[in-house]
Amino acid sequence: MGEAYLVAAVRTAGGRRNGRLRDWHPADLGGQVIDAVVARAAIDPALIDDVIFGCVGQVGQQSNNVARGAVLSSGLPERVPATTVDRQCGSSQQAIHFAAQAVMSGTMDMVLAGGVESMSRVPMMLASSLPAEHGFGSPKSAGMEARYPGVPYDQFSGAELIAERFALSRETLKAFSVESHRRAAQATMAGAFADEILPIPVSGADGAELHLADEGIRYDATAEAMAQLATIRPGGRHTAASASQICDGAAAMLVVNERGLKASGLTPLARIHQLTVLGGDPVAMLDVPLAATALALKRAGMRIDDIDLYEVNEAFASVPLAWLQDTGADPARLNVNGGAIALGHPLGGSGAKLMTTLVHALRARGGRYGLQAMCEGGGMANVTIIERL
Repeated sequence: MGEAYLVAAVRTAGGRRNGRLRDWHPADLGGQVIDAVVARAAIDPALIDDVIFGCVGQVGQQSNNVARGAVLSSGLPERVPATTVDRQCGSSQQAIHFAAQAVMSGTMDMVLAGGVESMSRVPMMLASSLPAEHGFGSPKSAGMEARYPGVPYDQFSGAELIAERFALSRETLKAFSVESHRRAAQATMAGAFADEILPIPVSGADGAELHLADEGIRYDATAEAMAQLATIRPGGRHTAASASQICDGAAAMLVVNERGLKASGLTPLARIHQLTVLGGDPVAMLDVPLAATALALKRAGMRIDDIDLYEVNEAFASVPLAWLQDTGADPARLNVNGGAIALGHPLGGSGAKLMTTLVHALRARGGRYGLQAMCEGGGMANVTIIERL
């Protein structure tokens, strides 16, 4: 089996809902990160065999294979094909997995993987709510109902189930959320994201500007302010402040094998060390990263302490906190530059966004191994282990 290398990775700064990226069509935003990856790698774009993008809300402006739309909005030749992946919040992490598997198999040498989500233009759940409103049914089938009678597939309930199972109080969730903002603010002010963020032209109060910083960070976040918020569920423990922020954004990276390296003269940033995907309970839904991490480490012949940095998506504060308890991982290595609670969670773009941050953070800190875990709707998880080169 061949190797898969990451040779360039870039992301946009996150935009709040109806915020600084609101005027960007998602296909055009995807085209921006595609062009940026090609420019950073300084390759002939005709060498790219395929483009694989993640996207969750595949309706409206994100319908009809938004990955192909991104290619046609970019400078890539028309001959470069594209496909769009939906593994819910892990969609673009799965895009990276598919790209890695393609180059490792030798059937392709150079694949561009990434993801995009405009939650301003395509609101969350629109792909299911819009057909339901017009009499075209819901995603839950008779077979699913027979297997899970009367059970809702609800990520908010899943987050509360995890908090209860791991005895995570509202105060603990709140403290974690404040720390996410603190780390993100510190990273931004220190320029830690400068190399990974692609400046995007936007309209500002003073005319044309560049979007350079994640818009959702609260530099003055306090536990006292968060304590004033109502819980998402009556009697629950999570509030809007301990959940990921709705976000617009895109990210992309170039994945190549040894043949691709030789053909292009590229120098790799990192090597894909292990790829794992796993299913689990669709009711608790968000706890599958725990078992998937254990499986990935076993397959890699590693222990959690062998990993220098962890990126575990902050869909809700209970998810990374439960992951820490279950794995015994060092909290100081987790989401060192903040997570989705502060930086935003552009659904299908988040997997590539987190991987871009992980690659750059490993290089900045001199770490060797990084692990990324993502909880996903329907009770699934992707885990990726990379080695910095």
